[in-house]
Amino acid sequence: MRSEAAVIHGQDQVTVTTVDLPEIGPEELLLKVVSSSMCLSTSKALALGSDHKRVPDTIAEEPVMTGHEFAGVIEQVGSALVGQFAPGQSVAVQPAMGLDTGYSPGYSYPYYGGDATYCIIPKIAVDKGCVLPYSGTYFANASLAEPMSCIIGAFRASYHTEPYVYEHEMGIRKDGRLALLGSGGPMGVGAVDYALHGPVSPRQVVAVDVDPERLGRLRSLFPPEEAAARGIDLVYLDVRDVDAAAALRELSGAEGYDDVLVLAASEELIRVGDAILATDGCLNFFAGPTDRSFSVPMNFYNVHYERTHLVGTSGGSRDDMAECLELSSQGVLNPSFMVTHVAGLDAVPGALRALPSFKGGKIVVYPHAEMELTAIEEFAPKGAADPRFARLAEICDRHEGIWNEEAERYLLEAFRRA
Repeated sequence: MRSEAAVIHGQDQVTVTTVDLPEIGPEELLLKVVSSSMCLSTSKALALGSDHKRVPDTIAEEPVMTGHEFAGVIEQVGSALVGQFAPGQSVAVQPAMGLDTGYSPGYSYPYYGGDATYCIIPKIAVDKGCVLPYSGTYFANASLAEPMSCIIGAFRASYHTEPYVYEHEMGIRKDGRLALLGSGGPMGVGAVDYALHGPVSPRQVVAVDVDPERLGRLRSLFPPEEAAARGIDLVYLDVRDVDAAAALRELSGAEGYDDVLVLAASEELIRVGDAILATDGCLNFFAGPTDRSFSVPMNFYNVHYERTHLVGTSGGSRDDMAECLELSSQGVLNPSFMVTHVAGLDAVPGALRALPSFKGGKIVVYPHAEMELTAIEEFAPKGAADPRFARLAEICDRHEGIWNEEAERYLLEAFRRA
């Protein structure tokens, strides 16, 4: 079996190439990848190469497939897995296989990654329950269940306490105040969606960014009026020309915030987050820095007297991802709100290199499609020269500009890779 795949073979070296896949073992699965969403974490693996903790030292001789947010259809089932899985079955992949392995698809394996037409799911992923049956037919949302699981995990990892009761109450505070700092990117979109529609509702959500265009998109996706109908005070705060900490504290009525999620590896945002914590407030440093010595001062007076505390999360669990798949299948969450661009496999190297400065939301890659990286808002202009884009524009317009299952089906047929 041959697969076309994007592979990292050195620091800042990524190409699309043909990979000869070996025969699968009795406890392995051959997956036809349908969709793979792109993550900033992959650009960090590309920048660091073998210096990245999940990337092997042997990538010059044995390149690793990129992509860890993916879903597809099982093509072949190893003999020992017959009855557990079946050819034609749709699945979503959970890349977090546990800290004991240190390895993950998209970083560590020559034959296991989402930016490929076909890949081999190894025994360890099966054994750890990282292959989740997917009953839906919309694959972008199955891929996006992975980044959404990271958000769900972050919300669950926050904790609160009572004085002299040495037990942690896990999760963001119900009816509390939540600040989302650096919320204009795709993970901020997912965080607002989950804050408004997840199982625990805060009474106030403040989404903070310095990019008015990004805040405007958030507002169009999640109007404050709709949040108010759910009993939630949703505020969008542009802090380009204001004292962010002072403005946030004023919005909280000087009480501060029970939960703060920092979504960008910014020293300034962490300082703001620390300054706005309420008594027993929890700050989650969600963003992953590339600098191993990245450090920021924290107010330890408040740690002692106001019981403020800090957590950090990376990735989500199988249960987090299963929750997203369930909620999105019910229409409670729509991970596709995060999507602003789509592409075929050949666009992966260029998109990965540009990702650190990319201003859009999530990119969904369709490995079996041939399409340059294209923003949803570019469909209509491109439609003047290519009727296929005109059709995509028409479909997305009917869905309020949001990427959707109908558009996905059309793309997979009309832009099929030769």
